[in-house]
Amino acid sequence: MAKIDLTIYPEHRDRAVQRVKERKIIIPTFAQMRNPDLIPSKVKEELASIGLWDVHPRNLFRISWHNEPKARGGGFGGVNYFELPSSLTGTPARIIGLVGKWFPTGAHKVGAAFGCLVPRLVTGQFDPATQKAVWPSTGNYCRGGAYDSALLGCQSIAILPEGMSRERFEWLEKIAGEVIATPGSESNVKEIFDKCWELRRSGQDLVIFNQFEEFGNYLWHYNVTGHAIEEVAKQILGPKDTVRGVALTTGSAGTIACGEYVKSVFPGSKTVASEALQCPTLLQNGFGSHRIEGIGDKHIPWVHNVKESDMVVAIDDNAVVNIARLFNEKVGRDYLVSKGVPEAVASQLDLLGFSGIANMLSAVKMAKYYGMGENDAIFVVFTDSMELYSSRIQEYRQEMGEFTAYDAAATFGRDLHGESTDNLLELSEFDRKRIHNLKYFTWVEQQGRTYEEIQALFMAHLPRDAALFNEYHALLVMVGKDYCRTVPRCDGCPLRPDLPAGGPRPLGRRPLRPTRRRTGG
Repeated sequence: MAKIDLTIYPEHRDRAVQRVKERKIIIPTFAQMRNPDLIPSKVKEELASIGLWDVHPRNLFRISWHNEPKARGGGFGGVNYFELPSSLTGTPARIIGLVGKWFPTGAHKVGAAFGCLVPRLVTGQFDPATQKAVWPSTGNYCRGGAYDSALLGCQSIAILPEGMSRERFEWLEKIAGEVIATPGSESNVKEIFDKCWELRRSGQDLVIFNQFEEFGNYLWHYNVTGHAIEEVAKQILGPKDTVRGVALTTGSAGTIACGEYVKSVFPGSKTVASEALQCPTLLQNGFGSHRIEGIGDKHIPWVHNVKESDMVVAIDDNAVVNIARLFNEKVGRDYLVSKGVPEAVASQLDLLGFSGIANMLSAVKMAKYYGMGENDAIFVVFTDSMELYSSRIQEYRQEMGEFTAYDAAATFGRDLHGESTDNLLELSEFDRKRIHNLKYFTWVEQQGRTYEEIQALFMAHLPRDAALFNEYHALLVMVGKDYCRTVPRCDGCPLRPDLPAGGPRPLGRRPLRPTRRRTGG
């Protein structure tokens, strides 16, 4: 079920309380993360002399979208956001991104790690004095987890694919107690899970904070990221403007929880779930490898509330790589300015890391598909910045050669303004059930969940909505008409994955009963 276990272990909790006192840690509330006016003035005074990335317990209060955008001594202000003009995106719709660079560690994933850690800490399910904290990730989450662990003075193990950027590993080697590089890249999440099982069997006293199944991840983004979007929308949108939704790469499916919150305050808004075209799990039940760092896939996270997803889009990783060069090479920025992009915008495009660029393209697809105009607003998240990937730009120069004005023009026309509405699917209820059912292969077959749990997880999110159940009825009638014929047409049937192991029961006429011949007499 979609619940956080709050069972209390008094002995462990007492030791956790003692450790927190020793380290002079004050744990902030979600309310303080949403509204820095609630943070004690004494804490703010201390932060005036503390760097954003310093391993200092007061930086827990900087797990917020409201940090002043400076590396040291910053206070708090409004939510950090960056609106992309139509001269850049090629669509008149307003695309507005929350900026993740100004979190400790340089990415908002430190918030997801906090959301997973704190319930275990305050209940005594995690004892920082005796247990190791394990943070399985495709990059930023294990950075956030290792950072939080360092604040607690506990041992941590960061797990991430060996193909991630050099900057991630260099920083982790200074902060984490142990760094484990698993085979592959973004899409190789199973190898990360396999390493977790190996650690469980090792006999070490450890706790695994798996962001892909920890609802603390989802809860933090619902409460904090969702509120941040609401705050920006109310601050900058006019009376004629409409929040049309959010567009986000799924990754661990934590950030996308903000879409559920946005729907609660802006009725009619939609949530777009995005992934790499080279690994179209949501779109086509597919698999593969890609280069959009920050969005591990090839499975459906346990915490992904598929009922709240309205559309799936797939983004070509070639487009993301090309645009990363366009946004970060001088010749690319010069070309953008020549095409009418304000210089003040072009100079800040390094605020978008790879997943941020993918989120931007997802919003462009959404805007073009629905024909949105200048009064329609889509929100995205710029998870991290190119500060975490500067080595990639050097690698691309060596691999592809210098980025020229011709390359800039081609990327601008083809990958940015040329983004289309292909590789996109509006989700029906059957589509949502199909995507949810994919959880079976990871979470039941590999991770020890049960069939009953996976069914309950889906049913728990069914609203009391007559129109929804009418749609279910209509879809079932359609299946009966199109597939369950006298000679069943099972190929392509959307219910085939849910059939029992024996397959469909053949249909046909009932056998005739033998008749008795009546005799005279």
